[in-house]
Amino acid sequence: MSAVKAPFDLLVDGEHIAATFMEPQQKLPGVLFVHGWGGSQQRDLERAQGITGLGCVCLTFDLRGHERTSGQKKTVTREQNLADILAAYDQLASHPAVDPACIAVIGTSYGGYLAAILTQLRTVCWLALRVPAMYWDEQWHTPKLSLDKPRLLQFREQPLTPDANRALAACAAFRGDVLLVESEFDEHVPHATLMNYRSAFVQAHSLTHRIIDGADHGLSQERDQKAYTYLLTNWISEMVIGVRTAK
Repeated sequence: MSAVKAPFDLLVDGEHIAATFMEPQQKLPGVLFVHGWGGSQQRDLERAQGITGLGCVCLTFDLRGHERTSGQKKTVTREQNLADILAAYDQLASHPAVDPACIAVIGTSYGGYLAAILTQLRTVCWLALRVPAMYWDEQWHTPKLSLDKPRLLQFREQPLTPDANRALAACAAFRGDVLLVESEFDEHVPHATLMNYRSAFVQAHSLTHRIIDGADHGLSQERDQKAYTYLLTNWISEMVIGVRTAK
């Protein structure tokens, strides 16, 4: 991000000497965090605090069916949770300090799946997906909790192409930068699903794929949480520095 020059005269002992303020541009990158099914914004808040220090405006939130609205868990649908993400994105993009052309979306598992779909509906510059889940397109309005879990696990092992899935179609059209983070011993999202996502990003400006060795789906070990935080923060830092240098 380039600086703004503000020349002025500095008054010293009754004389004027030339001086210049170098001020950062007011608009900052925005970062939207989308947690996974059964999660909350709490873990995201920790990472958002660090990323805010890079000069970004971060927004975390709880999807419907979680935390304060947990009473809706049995009835909430993917359509409703996508609407939650759209509302959160619009709130972030309208923030007076945010550059709406420089927004990152960071999604985990179910949140990663919906974040991928979001890229077809809103402008996303950078997309980070940790263990992004996969769902079939049908039953879109069926409560998420009612989807057949054994069938889902089988579905996620299948090779899929963008023309067969809404989330992958969105990935195929995405032209920004992508970070994919996989857990080595993921019990919910297998390697095949990550490869489907990876193969779909045919037009991405850049694609970074990392595997956290020994990690499970939820990063239950603190060392795995720290490894992901390190990966994510470094990647966001690289993206932010890149856009600031280019402007």
